[in-house]
Amino acid sequence: MIITLLQQDIVWGNPSANQKAAEGAMLAADKSDLYVLPEMWSTGFATEPEGIAESDGSSLNWMKQMANRLDAAVAGSIATEIDGKYYNRFYFVKPANDGSDNEIEYYDKHHLFTYSGEHLRYTAGERRVVVEWRGWRFLLQVCYDLRFPVFARNCAEGPDAYDVALYVASWPTSRRAPWDALLRARAIENQCYVCGVDRTGDDPACHYNGGTAIIDAYGNTVAACPDGEVSAISIELDMDKLAAFRKKFPVLSDRD
Repeated sequence: MIITLLQQDIVWGNPSANQKAAEGAMLAADKSDLYVLPEMWSTGFATEPEGIAESDGSSLNWMKQMANRLDAAVAGSIATEIDGKYYNRFYFVKPANDGSDNEIEYYDKHHLFTYSGEHLRYTAGERRVVVEWRGWRFLLQVCYDLRFPVFARNCAEGPDAYDVALYVASWPTSRRAPWDALLRARAIENQCYVCGVDRTGDDPACHYNGGTAIIDAYGNTVAACPDGEVSAISIELDMDKLAAFRKKFPVLSDRD
């Protein structure tokens, strides 16, 4: 499994500009099985979604087109309006095969960020989502979810078990230390890879300096984007190494 994380500077409220930038970054990156974009990658993190959240599906359609073009999955969250309700929706879009439609799975952010008032406008998701793709299992998580270890708790077997936790975020520079620490903690305690995808640049409320990284089950950073730069990292995840570690040191089997 080759995965690419895309650290983007998001243009506020401009899906077409952000689609164009993301397309260029994806085409310039190494050929991968999965490309991951940040939280609300098409608009920036909008706590007041009126006039910003997408209701026409344009960015989702772009994700479908890119998935087909690259024969890869494309993932990232979009501020989405459906029937008058707003969702911070993390889409995982798989390429279409043999003329069929794209398979789309999604997770609605469960822990809405009350500090910024996200809970006043958005509807919280009620389910945890694990997606299977090319022999790997991915837990979908969004930003503030990172602070809640019980919600992300892994298990050795069953439908809730996973190999990689994907955290897409708009996590500001002022809280960068918790971001780095918690990504590492989630990887260690859940014996999994953790991929954290954050943005750079500015929105009307915050400054962002990235912190996009891939952490292995030992807690080691195996790849990271440079701070403050628009960039991408690609790496091949090692299932054999992960399985051997879990067998040798059976933390998940000993969980409460």
